[in-house]
Amino acid sequence: MNRIKLVVLTGAGISAESGIRTFRDMGGLWEEYDIMEVASYDGWVKNPDLVLNFYNDRRKQLKDTKPNRGHIALAEAEKYFDVHIITQNVDNLHERAGSTKILHLHGELTKVESSLDSSIVHDIGYTDLKLGDKCEKGSQLRPHIVWFGEPVPAMLDAVQITRQAQIFAIIGTSLNVYPAAGLLGYVSKNTPVYLVDPNDVTVQSRQAIHYIKENASIGVEKMLEMILKEVRAN
Repeated sequence: MNRIKLVVLTGAGISAESGIRTFRDMGGLWEEYDIMEVASYDGWVKNPDLVLNFYNDRRKQLKDTKPNRGHIALAEAEKYFDVHIITQNVDNLHERAGSTKILHLHGELTKVESSLDSSIVHDIGYTDLKLGDKCEKGSQLRPHIVWFGEPVPAMLDAVQITRQAQIFAIIGTSLNVYPAAGLLGYVSKNTPVYLVDPNDVTVQSRQAIHYIKENASIGVEKMLEMILKEVRAN
């Protein structure tokens, strides 16, 4: 029996509950860093040491961070649904929670890539990346992160997955970052859409959106209860 395909778009809000600092929130990283200095190719060229240290610090923080109930509930949802997670987050908390189908739109913090050939990617876990660390082609390795102004190679796959969604959920993102925010436009007209966020988020959509004004750790479980109740009623 084919299970219902639940596609979930997650953003910074779900990881913030685990202690991952965001750029945009009060007390966020933007108060300490110019985002273009540490998250753009121009910033990398200008001061690679600053960029490497920034991501080394993020990696150290991630090592001691644990998935929260929101991550875990999405992993447990695989008992009932064919769950596909499209995440804007570069952490590995979905993986560590047990989810098995995850597409990272903006790269992965625990991986590095060749600055000469982006198809050369290595997993370095939580170790530091330094100037002089080179790929097999002899070029400097850089964070495996999609920086501002760079194309998002995973978007094509994300669009395909979204088009196939039978239920679509948005968790912990205000849909302000493009092209990820545009994914909602690829959801079929009659597909139910759920949005979990503690803040007031208004989305213009052709679908009726079920708003759950909660943090992910509470809201994801509420959402799944609602979906299961609806599915069983039909």
